[in-house]
Amino acid sequence: MLEWLTARLAAEGKTALLMVWDNASWHVSQAVRAWLKAHNRRVKRDGGCRVVVCPLPSKSPWLNRLEPKWVHGKRAIAEPDRKLHVDELKHRICAYDDCELLEPIAQ
Repeated sequence: MLEWLTARLAAEGKTALLMVWDNASWHVSQAVRAWLKAHNRRVKRDGGCRVVVCPLPSKSPWLNRLEPKWVHGKRAIAEPDRKLHVDELKHRICAYDDCELLEPIAQ
């Protein structure tokens, strides 16, 4: 997704994308950090849109206004003993949020 987004922003003439991230495991993973480093090196050499990451401090839910709502929903839906199948997770999210389950948008 970041590759697509930075390519699109570069096509619009943007030179940087500012990302404010919490400490979610996928934000701080070695794979994501390595991709960001390689991408920004490539942009510095060849031009394009670099990614500037501004991490939120750990244990700072007051900085993320969605966090208090997210944590209650996550606890109500998730099961600590097992990973949920995608379809089961979608149904649980819609049941918790009392919303209609729609078909994904075709690309």
